[in-house]
Amino acid sequence: MNINKTSVKLARSAKIAMASLLLSILVGLIFLIDTTPVLAHHPSGGEIPSTFLAGFLSGLGHPVIGIDHLVFTIAVGLLAALSKRLGIIIPAAFVVATAIGTAIHLQSIDLPIVELIISASILMAGIFLARRKPSSLALLTVTSTIAGIFHGYAYGESIVGAETTALGAYLLGFCIIQLAIGIAAYYIGKKASGNSATPNTLPIRFAGFAICGIGFSFLSGAILG
Repeated sequence: MNINKTSVKLARSAKIAMASLLLSILVGLIFLIDTTPVLAHHPSGGEIPSTFLAGFLSGLGHPVIGIDHLVFTIAVGLLAALSKRLGIIIPAAFVVATAIGTAIHLQSIDLPIVELIISASILMAGIFLARRKPSSLALLTVTSTIAGIFHGYAYGESIVGAETTALGAYLLGFCIIQLAIGIAAYYIGKKASGNSATPNTLPIRFAGFAICGIGFSFLSGAILG
């Protein structure tokens, strides 16, 4: 009997530790926001990639050094972890949508208020995560897809004018890194909430509150300039 109680306490402690880790990482990202305003949209220092390797590395870098994109990609993975079935569709749809968004930019089609929508998408993702009752898979997939188009449109700014080889490598790079981050967040979220029939979503909800704070910070900056 005592062994069972000890196991339960250890499991709870592990979940609390995981929640604290997620929260610490996300809060840490808040303090990085003001330190990378220029790099967020220029992973190659403003230079257009000219080779396959340069394009691929630039693609890998953009979703990581752009804190707004990184936080949303993590949020997408955590949202997937909340879904009981086929949750992995959410980050997959998001990644495909970012490629479409980049293509839209390269076709010189203008999308309105891009930065505002990107910032709002982070706040919305945080709200979805923080809710006691998870939202439907369909709603999360559609929302992530729409947001992905705008995030991808922002990615396109760094590759306009590049040759086909560098462009293809850039698309490959940011699709791979986003999918990797989303899947990693998905498995961390699953691990933190447990694999039982009634998972403990508190760790993910904590992360959601932190993401809300990051989203509000970006949204305030987008509105106030």
